[in-house]
Amino acid sequence: MAEVYISIGSNVERERHIGLALRRLRQRYGRLRLSSIYESDAVGFEGEPFYNVAAGLESDQSPSELVRVFRAIEMECGRSRGSSRYGPRTLDLDLLLYGDLVCDQKFTLPRDEITRYAFVLRPLSEIAGDLRHPVIGKTMGELWAQFEDPGQPTRRLPLSIETLQAKAGRPYTRDPTGATRGCE
Repeated sequence: MAEVYISIGSNVERERHIGLALRRLRQRYGRLRLSSIYESDAVGFEGEPFYNVAAGLESDQSPSELVRVFRAIEMECGRSRGSSRYGPRTLDLDLLLYGDLVCDQKFTLPRDEITRYAFVLRPLSEIAGDLRHPVIGKTMGELWAQFEDPGQPTRRLPLSIETLQAKAGRPYTRDPTGATRGCE
């Protein structure tokens, strides 16, 4: 079983989509280690603030299989990947770390956003502060303590994970006509 860490973010119906993602991840992988919920401004575009959470889980699936599962959960929440890379998101599920695997093929592990974005590193350091970055060699806690970018404030929110899951409601799915409808 590999120790896996992912970043979860949304700036469209944030509570609903993150709550749904957490429900689906628990159904699929069981116990999750979850950070607090953080709010951060959109980076790279003008838009509503994001909610961000880091999650840790164990899986025997390959990184490619995990990414396929994450994409399916994103699609269930109405995510369309055909649009601009920088824009509003119903849901982002990004594979950050897969054990100590280092690769740069279909995707990069460890994901470079770990050291570039406060909205990824701060929640990750909360649940995996003693975990060493497989390339840099510093712990996530050390990386967060050294992180300096005043243009990337993150705010820990008093929301609970249970509150998000209660507000998750019904997920979306796209029918063949392209319309979005509820499902479950």
